[in-house]
Amino acid sequence: MNFLMLLKPKDTVQYLRESNTLRQGIEKMRAHGYTAIPVISDDGTYAGTVSEGDFLYFILDQRDNSIKTKEQHHIRDILRPNFNPAVRINVSMDVLLERALNQNFVPVTDDYGVFIGIVTRQDIIRHFIRTSKDISL
Repeated sequence: MNFLMLLKPKDTVQYLRESNTLRQGIEKMRAHGYTAIPVISDDGTYAGTVSEGDFLYFILDQRDNSIKTKEQHHIRDILRPNFNPAVRINVSMDVLLERALNQNFVPVTDDYGVFIGIVTRQDIIRHFIRTSKDISL
């Protein structure tokens, strides 16, 4: 099965840029109610994912909760290596399912590492529910 039918394209997904400030990141996550959000570099490649915890730990480590401090640091400063790794567009459904067990969404890139969208755990579960209903009929 081709998982592309489950893909939410980049233009329908909220994401941050590495160059965004912490304040911009926090505001975007809060406005959309997200607990984690993909991050792309200025050239469009997938850079990683940041979570609420990443912001919290960075702010606690800085010991300065002023708005000025949040505007001086960028999203690239809080990215964790290998957190929520992306899959390439030609990945198997088994690998996608394995990743979804540990992540709320799976970022998807093309062969050049350019971010093209996400597949959510919820959409994968819905797909398997529909498939199982079709098989039982």
